[in-house]
Amino acid sequence: MIELKNISKSFGEKKILEDISLRFQPGKVNMIIGASGSGKSVLMKLMVGLHLPDKGSIEYDGQDYVSLDRNQRSEVRKQIGMLFQNSALFDSLTVEQNVIFPLSMFSPDSHADNLKRVNFCLERVGLSNTNKLYPAELSGGMKKRVGIARAIVLNPKYLFCDEPNSGLDPLTSILIDELIKEITQEYDITTIINSHDMNSVMEIGDQIAYIYKGHKEWEGDKATILTTDNQLLNEFVFATNFLRQFRDKSR
Repeated sequence: MIELKNISKSFGEKKILEDISLRFQPGKVNMIIGASGSGKSVLMKLMVGLHLPDKGSIEYDGQDYVSLDRNQRSEVRKQIGMLFQNSALFDSLTVEQNVIFPLSMFSPDSHADNLKRVNFCLERVGLSNTNKLYPAELSGGMKKRVGIARAIVLNPKYLFCDEPNSGLDPLTSILIDELIKEITQEYDITTIINSHDMNSVMEIGDQIAYIYKGHKEWEGDKATILTTDNQLLNEFVFATNFLRQFRDKSR
């Protein structure tokens, strides 16, 4: 479990986040939604240790990351998997080399054992026998799946996904959503997703937090998000035709 307590962050005189408290449960897909510039990307960067908060604590299973020393933070980072918005694959490396990269940095196991782990993860995301391909030979959806394989190769307790459906067609987006949901439940991972895609929120989101101008404006699940009387959230959520139709059918 990850728990944020009264998190605030500013850059210079610009206040980005103020007094945010959230709890993210294992085995659940925890969604953070909000408009561009709301602060949700900074919030994720704080959680993975790219920035430190000005105030508040970030607790990983009761350990306050902010108060840990450098070596202790490194141990926490080893338990974190990250799926970047653009997949962030190394173009000059093969699929196999991209996925094995975190193992070469952190795993004490032999190369043969690491390669077995790579093949297991590639099979889990439906990409068996793609080891020798390069990113330029892959579709957008395949790149995302390689990114997921790399994110889970160290068997993380925590998985962070930044706009995982960005740039994908609707069908591929559904496949990526289903894969993330399955992996989260299968390995009891605490998964946190930043997303603008309300279709994804309604399909796989277990717990949802809405960030508005650096504040936590609302928190709940996908059932209560349809009936909330929060005007700001309604304006954000029901901007899509899909959710208007979904709401109408639920009446």
